[in-house]
Amino acid sequence: MARITFETADGKERTIDIASGQSIMQGAVQSNVPGIDAECGGALSCATCMVYVPAEWAARLPLKTDDEDGMLQFSPHVNERSRLSCQITVDDTLDGLRLKVPASQH
Repeated sequence: MARITFETADGKERTIDIASGQSIMQGAVQSNVPGIDAECGGALSCATCMVYVPAEWAARLPLKTDDEDGMLQFSPHVNERSRLSCQITVDDTLDGLRLKVPASQH
């Protein structure tokens, strides 16, 4: 289990516990985190679960696949710290992770 904090573009924060083995997107949707719509349900066919990962956490996450990188190009606010939360599986090492939700998803 990991406790993960989401910060929206307006500065509001929401911290939730996500079980190991779930994707960050699944936990966010189950907890109704604003801005994580996940229209495709985690099928890697949309970018409505995009988050920004702080630089200090980037090395702890699995590398982006070419498919994830390609899908991110459809988001209007993509940057080098962008990730699709459906592609990040939670484990105990992610406890304390803080993510930002882009303004384009509110």
